This record gives sequence, C-alpha cells and structure tokens, in this order.
Amino acid sequence: MQVEEARRLLVEGLGAGPEPPSPESARRVTAQLAHPGTLGPLVRRLSVGDLELAECVRLSYRHVLGFDKLLLLPGAPRFMLRIHFWHGTAGAVSEDIHNHRCAIASAVIRGRVRMECYEPAADGVPAVAYRETIDGPGGAWRLRRVGDARLRLLHTEQYGAGRSYGLAARTLHRVVSEEPTVTLFLETAPQRSVTDVYVRSRGRVRDCGFAGDCGSVRHSGGDPGRTGGNGRTTGTGRTGEARAAGEVRAGGAERADPPPKTPLPPAVYLAELDALAVSLGY
Repeated sequence: MQVEEARRLLVEGLGAGPEPPSPESARRVTAQLAHPGTLGPLVRRLSVGDLELAECVRLSYRHVLGFDKLLLLPGAPRFMLRIHFWHGTAGAVSEDIHNHRCAIASAVIRGRVRMECYEPAADGVPAVAYRETIDGPGGAWRLRRVGDARLRLLHTEQYGAGRSYGLAARTLHRVVSEEPTVTLFLETAPQRSVTDVYVRSRGRVRDCGFAGDCGSVRHSGGDPGRTGGNGRTTGTGRTGEARAAGEVRAGGAERADPPPKTPLPPAVYLAELDALAVSLGY
C-alpha cells in the first residue's frame, strides 16, 4: 500500500465533518490498515526513510511504560497513526487507569494485550484522581491532583493478533502487555485538552485489577469498547505505577510529573520498522 492510499482510507473512514469519528469507525479503519497484506507494504515503504522521516522521528519516543511509540502517518488534527512496540520486559511498569483526549482504536499485529475497563462507583476501590495535560505535540506531561475517587472494574478481555478495539475518549481503562507485542494505534481528532488518570492504592492492587474485583471479573464476549458504550486512549501518553513516577504519599501529596519522553534515534526508528516489515513478509 502506498502512503497516500493509506491517508485516503483514514480520511474516508473517519469522515471529514465537524463531528468527531465514532470509536467503531476508528476501529474499522485501523483493522483494515493492520491487515498484513496492507500494513506490510506500507511499513516497508516508510522504512526506506524518505517520507516525512524528520517529522515522524520527532514525534516518536520511548514511552515511560517502556514501549516504543513510532509515528507512521501524521495527520493532525484529524488523526495520528502509530505503531506501538511493547517489549515485554520482565517487571515492566503497569499503566494507571486513564482515558484520552480523543476516540482511539488499536489492532494487535503480534503478541497479546489485556484490556481492563472501569467506571466510577460509590462502592468502588479508592484511588487518587489526577488531571493530565501535555505541553503541545511531543511535549512533556503534567499532572494535577484533583482529589479522591472510587472506581469499579467493569470487565477485562484478552486481545491477540488479528483482533481490534475502539474506545470513546472518556472510557476509563488500562492495557497490560506481558509479552513482546506490536499494535497499530490510531488517535483521532481531540475532543478535549485533558485526560483523567487514577492512581490506585499500591497496597490493594493485584495485577488483574483492583483487589476484591478479581474473582468477579465479567469477561466480555466481544470487543469491550467497539461502540464506546462504557463512556471511554493517545491523545497523551500514560503514566506508570507510583514507583515509576513518584509515590502518592499518605495524606494525598502531589505525585511527581512523569519523566521526560526519550526520543528514538532515527536509526532505531528505521530498524524497528524494518523488523516489522520483515515479520509481515515484506
């Protein structure tokens, strides 16, 4: 697939009207672009390095959670198409529960992720709520403490290669990757300037979600966010557990801002795209 053809699919799939695209329309076009016969030629073309390389590298970086975010096709403000390389490092920092500035979609190309969706609930488990902003494209993240909150785990589901999901901007969720994984990730037009981040109590959390919820997790039979029904990533990156970005001390002290983004050198950007193209048979 040529770059302009991919752009055309995104524009047509997401629509050009004033209304933001739906999570389902974002999921459909992402799933189409993630097909090996479509993504392989596109990634191979980009890996040559002669198409918007400087812009793509400038907005590609190593996320605080340890995965690489590679920009494939810039199209702000309507879309940003990225590849996420989850390295599956032992002891990797977990995501906090969060939402996004925009509707997002993701398709698993290789490996597996676990999606957990949450909602505010008076009988939920305590957490500390933060409001996250970003200092412009590629800028630093800033956290501001909002107050105490309670969240309840709605459901969790595994996504393997070939599966995709879409989430509305305000859907609270977190994604867990415990093995080397590659996903195609689509950010759509921003609907707001902030995201919400919830830091769970360290002493009451297990890896399956909030302690107390693990035995009663409801497994969804379909993609949990395809229609955005849970109220609902990219726009900004996510913060990690308290051990990675500063502890939340007793009494609700401010949490430190996430560490600065680590830019990816052009050689790393091109090498990772080349490896993906080879794995897809191109």
